[in-house]
Amino acid sequence: MTNWSTPEGFAIVRVIGPFDRESLPRGLLAEHRLKPDRWGHVRLSQGSVTMVWDDGTGRVDHLTAPGELIVPPQVSHHLEFADDFRLEIAFLERAAA
Repeated sequence: MTNWSTPEGFAIVRVIGPFDRESLPRGLLAEHRLKPDRWGHVRLSQGSVTMVWDDGTGRVDHLTAPGELIVPPQVSHHLEFADDFRLEIAFLERAAA
């Protein structure tokens, strides 16, 4: 699993989910990326998912519950799944000074 750490000085600005295989926004299954200075924190509480990094590196992270994964800004990626799962995503931005 890729091991990025969230930079200091960032705070959660939004949380979406929890999602399962029926409620997951389909846009998360297609290649996408986060805005500059916005990080994602995926928390998987049930099942398993695969994060595919569409940035030319060929990286793939298999996440099994309970598990967490940090998604850095502007790195193309998408989710894949085969079985049931439950996850939520927190978005972080630089905290106001």
